[in-house]
Amino acid sequence: MALDLSSLTSSIGALERALHVTADGAQWAGLSPEAQEAVKAGVVQNFEVAYEQSWKMMRRWLETNPLAGDVSGATMRQVYRLAAKAGLIDDVDLWMDFHQARNQTSHTYNSKTAEMVLALSARFLPEANRMLGLLEARND
Repeated sequence: MALDLSSLTSSIGALERALHVTADGAQWAGLSPEAQEAVKAGVVQNFEVAYEQSWKMMRRWLETNPLAGDVSGATMRQVYRLAAKAGLIDDVDLWMDFHQARNQTSHTYNSKTAEMVLALSARFLPEANRMLGLLEARND
């Protein structure tokens, strides 16, 4: 049974659009400090949603492909290890960093956390896009 990847595609696209604003130096410099803060908050929120969609879709794919390994009762690190073994991700530790960042954003929001997530989101985006491409290729 094919997975509906539309929510994952949409959430990654939203993160990409938000990060594009921060990466465009001229556009970023033209924003007021308040607008920059709002964009950063948007990146954090889009990161949260894209991360959640990513690991949940990864888990669903693993559940529908039992040869990849049993994920019932698996910890997040075990899910990532199985995903790496299945070739969906390359770096378990990096995905754990994404997980820890997501946990931080759900418990507190401050400028230091926002800056950290902003930087990490730029690393997350290509990883999430790569995983999405593999899921699309293996979605049967």
